[in-house]
Amino acid sequence: MSEIPDGLLYTSEHEWIRVEGERGTIGITDYAQGELGDIVFAELPEPGAEFEQGQPFGTIEAVKTVEDLYAPVSGVVLEVNDELGEDASQINADPYGEGWMVVVRMTNSDELESLLGPRAYGELVEDG
Repeated sequence: MSEIPDGLLYTSEHEWIRVEGERGTIGITDYAQGELGDIVFAELPEPGAEFEQGQPFGTIEAVKTVEDLYAPVSGVVLEVNDELGEDASQINADPYGEGWMVVVRMTNSDELESLLGPRAYGELVEDG
């Protein structure tokens, strides 16, 4: 069973966001990293990059596949987890902690209402 922490919001594409004021920390879920297998590389945007909700903001590469990362909300990138460039396996080991990807300043907090809570996300992954 995948870990699905309370206090986060989720997308149907398996990203999570932790909201603190107008800042949001984004990563991929435990379920996603488990499905991908060993993650070898993450291509992330530069600070200052802007994107809209649902747009790809980077890619994640596992041994057998490359997947787009989709923005849970519109925003401007404030911080990037540069350590993933040296050791992307942190995404597998700690997807909700050391494996975070970017911090954004949200430009439309109303978009949070379209995201899934922990229970709804749990039902989504159970249904596969």
